[in-house]
Amino acid sequence: MKSYESDLLELAACIYSDAVAKCSGVTLNDRDLKTMRSRVKHEGLSFLTITLPTFGKELDISLSLGRIDPTFFRSFKKKGKAPAFLQGFFDHVFDETGRILDEPSVEAVEGIRQIAYAFKKLKVACSARRVRQAITKFSQSEHVFQEPIVPVDLQDFLRVSRCLWSAVFGGKDVLATCRPKHGPGATAEKLSGNAKYLMQKWHDRLESSFPVLDYAFANADARFSPEFQDVSIVAEAEEQPVRVIPVPKTLKTPRIIAIEPVCMQYTQQALSEQIIKLLESHRFTAGHVNFRDQSVNRCKAIVSSHDCKLATLDLSSASDLVPYELAIRMFDSNPDLQEAVSACRSTRAELPSGEILPLRKFASMGSALCFPIEAMYFYTCCVAALIKERNLPVTYPAIEQVVEHVYVYGDDIIVPTDESDVVIDTLHKYYCKVNVRKSFTSGNFRESCGMDAFLGEEVTPTYVRELPPDDKRSSKALVSWISTSNLFYKRGYWKSSSWLVDRLERIMGVLPIVGPKSSGLGKVSYQNAVSIERWGKRYHRPEVRAWTATPVYRHDDLDGYPALLKCLLTLERGDKSLTSEERYATSLEGLRDQVSLPKDPKHLERSARHGAVALKRRWVAPY
Repeated sequence: MKSYESDLLELAACIYSDAVAKCSGVTLNDRDLKTMRSRVKHEGLSFLTITLPTFGKELDISLSLGRIDPTFFRSFKKKGKAPAFLQGFFDHVFDETGRILDEPSVEAVEGIRQIAYAFKKLKVACSARRVRQAITKFSQSEHVFQEPIVPVDLQDFLRVSRCLWSAVFGGKDVLATCRPKHGPGATAEKLSGNAKYLMQKWHDRLESSFPVLDYAFANADARFSPEFQDVSIVAEAEEQPVRVIPVPKTLKTPRIIAIEPVCMQYTQQALSEQIIKLLESHRFTAGHVNFRDQSVNRCKAIVSSHDCKLATLDLSSASDLVPYELAIRMFDSNPDLQEAVSACRSTRAELPSGEILPLRKFASMGSALCFPIEAMYFYTCCVAALIKERNLPVTYPAIEQVVEHVYVYGDDIIVPTDESDVVIDTLHKYYCKVNVRKSFTSGNFRESCGMDAFLGEEVTPTYVRELPPDDKRSSKALVSWISTSNLFYKRGYWKSSSWLVDRLERIMGVLPIVGPKSSGLGKVSYQNAVSIERWGKRYHRPEVRAWTATPVYRHDDLDGYPALLKCLLTLERGDKSLTSEERYATSLEGLRDQVSLPKDPKHLERSARHGAVALKRRWVAPY
């Protein structure tokens, strides 16, 4: 057994022990631990990352159905209808016939789910076979659009779309307020940091909506500069396609993203920001189509797990099943905006094999417009379904009536339970694929935006996302494990938290006790019982010496008009904190509110490496 498998098995045993301690009436069972050890020995890490999460998903569906389906838990020995594994917990949730108890134990459900899902999101590279399957699925999704939508359904969508989105976008000069920016992620040209501002190519399709002189340079005088002379205006047939790559998601399947060219990403960011502002402020969509605040869906999931009034839906391959031909029609009321959205949408993708794939989907993950456009599309489908089901005319009052209980955050959708079947059928009509294993329309279990709820209480597990760190150079793993330890501690999994801290302190030394808002990495206390080592004379405050997460910089000079453009865009946005790269680098695993750094005064000489973080010991406030 490999060393990391042994370590994770030890942690799994601690999680099991804590789950037993939290659930009254359940006692430690050596057979459960023996089962885990035996299965890990023979199956390896896949038992923790694939088999157990499948076990947990079948529990969730059983809670929704109100009974254990005979086809569930087949890879485990059974005792009656329930699995013999974790039998002590199952006895507090289901009876001997497999039906849910009248008063099932929420603690038992939470314990089973924590044991089952703890390692679901462990970032480990998938096998080559699973990667090929995911790429094939991405490619085959294009074939879905060959089946035309029934004309009646098409007209229903367009009528609702015209009424809904004309109210949000009609008559607004969105392009006048667009301010472009570069995202923190990768680009198709493999440029990053300051190099993105050295615009070498500009697509001809962009010129009508985003003139290169206005958007890629600081002022009109730049047309005489050598930087402007070096820009190539690229015809549509010669545009660089998006670069399709797999990135780690779970051991079961990777996430497939499409990396955009620099100029496309740059203009997409400008449009995305303005579209999101309009959606989050209009009365038809404010609080119902959300992009930055998951709390709406999360709160609805908790309440609905008790009163069952709302159902939570999840979509499979959501972004890959939004057709361009239909999505672009949502902007019919604003031709200028429609043209701009179309102009900064990539039309081809390059697969890892080198094959060039024409795209009929609107965009894949990687486009800055993917998230807002797919949310608009799913919202339109839901509204169309409910208007037709209630036999209402397509009017503003009707839309206000039906959106009252519709909530969309990306591909997480919440609709009235008694109309959920109609919504699901309608989504299928418009190419969407509802993930029935992650959608809950009955029973007392709900799941949305990372909130798992049962009978009005949260049962969301804490995830271990990184393999055990080896030394101080494993900075991402160290930051992640500290965050995970603190989450376990907060939820009463003290043995698990202590095990993680012990492993961390072997590498980092003794960790101080800090408050939840401290920039220092340490054991979080929620009772003001923090470590204090000195009185800081500079800031006149108590301080403790602690490890802090900082960006990793590389030499990256920028001058001339590109440097001027970066400075002006930064000033215009009033960004007084971090660059996008710095913000990404220091936002690992729950630390985004703990890291507070000044704007880098050397941002024209260096840039932060995307996703990289270093650990340095500093004197910081403990709270």
